[in-house]
Amino acid sequence: MQGSQDDESSKQATLPPALYVVATPIGHLGDMSLRALWTLSQVDAVLCEDTRVTGGLLHHYGLKKPLLSCHDHNEASRSLEVMARLAAGERLALVSDAGTPLISDPGFRLVRACRQAGHAVIALPGASAVLTALASSGLPTDRFLFVGFLPVKTKARQQALKEIADVQATLVFYESAQRLAATLTDMVAVLSGTRRATIARELTKLHEDVVTAPLAELAARYGEADAPPKGEIVILVEAGEEQMLSDEAIDQALREALKTLSVRDAAASVAAALGLKKTATYQKALNLVENDA
Repeated sequence: MQGSQDDESSKQATLPPALYVVATPIGHLGDMSLRALWTLSQVDAVLCEDTRVTGGLLHHYGLKKPLLSCHDHNEASRSLEVMARLAAGERLALVSDAGTPLISDPGFRLVRACRQAGHAVIALPGASAVLTALASSGLPTDRFLFVGFLPVKTKARQQALKEIADVQATLVFYESAQRLAATLTDMVAVLSGTRRATIARELTKLHEDVVTAPLAELAARYGEADAPPKGEIVILVEAGEEQMLSDEAIDQALREALKTLSVRDAAASVAAALGLKKTATYQKALNLVENDA
């Protein structure tokens, strides 16, 4: 996508009052954008998950700003303070410990509250583990579903996988190193071991590792390892083969439904059960009735 430079905004001397959602590096400190650095230098305070992490990041770039913790446990109450400060004309930045805020990180409730209150929210693009993993995986990128973290317990995790098993898009997950082997085992059981998948680990860091192979092979590799791998992990799984219903299967379903239902109701029932278009299914049911008469 061709971009263009806005000369006026790039030369802007002051930062307008707003909440600025600022992406930070996911590993390599050289991935901090010039715009992000300038914005952080101008804001009145920075909202962050862990003040120690963000404090160290700002120190690396020679910046010093008041830090306000904003995490899952205090986001609702912190939003009230943010509303008051924005109303007073302050400029505030929201960052996460790494990457783009709100992506499996706190901030959604805060951003929603700001928008509902009529305050400007401006997101600055930058590093994202999701997009970095997709770009390096070799799996299709035209359609993808970001799932985030799966449930911790096996039964709940498998149920969550069943709900998205037939989605025709590359599936993207975050996972902890400790649960990687168990999650891959569940993926083989639910999604099948033949699907190609990618394990992207320590992205942009010194020991970056991106491995693509069938799910069964990856499950065996990490299941047999002496210890869990280190670092942040993204799992990507290609879409399964789309299951196409044959005309014979649809006809059989319609004939069964027509034994107890009217043509209209039988068509509606089969269309809902098989995910078919109602009009086409109704016409098919009419044709069956006429041909079987």
